[in-house]
Amino acid sequence: MSRILLIGATGGVGHRLASLLVAAGHEVTGLHRAPEQAEGLSAMGVTPLRGDLMELSAHELTLAAQDHDVIIFSAGAAGSGTERTSEIDGQGPVKALAAAEANGIRRFYLVSAFPEAGRDRDLGPGFEHYMAVKKHADAAVAASGLDWVILRPGTLLHEEADGQVSLGWALGYGSVKRGNVATVLAALVDHPEIRREILELTDGDLPVAEALAAVTRG
Repeated sequence: MSRILLIGATGGVGHRLASLLVAAGHEVTGLHRAPEQAEGLSAMGVTPLRGDLMELSAHELTLAAQDHDVIIFSAGAAGSGTERTSEIDGQGPVKALAAAEANGIRRFYLVSAFPEAGRDRDLGPGFEHYMAVKKHADAAVAASGLDWVILRPGTLLHEEADGQVSLGWALGYGSVKRGNVATVLAALVDHPEIRREILELTDGDLPVAEALAAVTRG
């Protein structure tokens, strides 16, 4: 089993993922911002680690990542302004990547965004900024020498998993339950042979195990 630093452990995907990882036998450290979130994480079997991505330096994140085998970045600014988007969605993964490299952590998972997100609507400059910084973070991770996986989910739905997904290198745009995103991420952690891949994810008609098998190379 792995020791996992989960960045974004209290988010819509993160809190579901944390529970799945603990149930699978992994040791999970969950980064959280608000002090009152620690109790809920502890109750799930997660070791809480308080830290605000708006304030954490790369050095502080490097110290937090010590003695871990895997980093999962599932945090996001959730539309709370361009400054927070730049720091959390853009610089957050870059700092986490530096922390992984400094600690010799090979395995890195990033929750990103579907490239076609919102392209049928005029969502304004704030959304365009969000997409630009997400791509910047993706590029930084993909250029690293780590065993990374970038997961790009479609429009996120506030629903639990039903275990039926579409997963591939290029998909038609669609929506996906947050529970299904968490389920796929947990399964990816248990399939380290899937690495250096950018995968798109929507709800679909394949069980997660079959979907993963279809994108396993070699």
